[in-house]
Amino acid sequence: MIGITKGLMEAWRLISTFDSEIYGIIGLSLIVTLSSTVLSALLAVPLGVLIGSNNFKGKNIIVRTINTLMGLPPVVAGLIVYLLLSRTGPLGYFGLLFSPGAMVIAQVCIVTPIIAGLTMASIRLKIKPVKETCQGMGLSKGKTTRLLLHECRYPIISAVMAGYGRAISEVGAIMLVGGNIQFKTRVMTTAIVLETGKGNYGKALALGIILLVISFAINWLIHSVQEGKSYEGRSVKG
Repeated sequence: MIGITKGLMEAWRLISTFDSEIYGIIGLSLIVTLSSTVLSALLAVPLGVLIGSNNFKGKNIIVRTINTLMGLPPVVAGLIVYLLLSRTGPLGYFGLLFSPGAMVIAQVCIVTPIIAGLTMASIRLKIKPVKETCQGMGLSKGKTTRLLLHECRYPIISAVMAGYGRAISEVGAIMLVGGNIQFKTRVMTTAIVLETGKGNYGKALALGIILLVISFAINWLIHSVQEGKSYEGRSVKG
């Protein structure tokens, strides 16, 4: 109990005094996770909309592949990216291994299927009534797509936020491709693992507290989006 109390006191000291190393780790974590989430959203949302709103040959295989990749073990994704970016790999020429760029690539591989799968699922729920309505009104395909995106905006936002939550909590893949190098590729999750192993519980708890606050904020935003959707639906019915 004394050890926990001392750790919490040290954690509070590090947070309240704006320790440069702690906030540097937090800053890099936010840069990497926001970058990977934005890139993943740019790839995954159009892909999810395209697959969810159209029927074509081989669609079932693609859907099953995306659903499988949603549960891809992070260390497997990290291993694949590591092999691609290593000196003997096809992308070794760019020298990205053990850099923030490699960490972003690994997280994109993990987050993209999640956002795509959730977007695809939300589109599939709405596509039939939206298409029937638009056909009855004689609207063009472009306007139908815009209406579909409008109807699915809340689930899509929730999908992106869920992807960010997955990115901010990732450990295995970014440790493999980033190397957990101090002042270069060390982020909150990898630093927590390292500092706990070294017995620096104050630093680990400080980062853990910040990570919990960020996770709470993400969940709060998702809940707020869903509440906004429910309120809007009740207002329309009223």
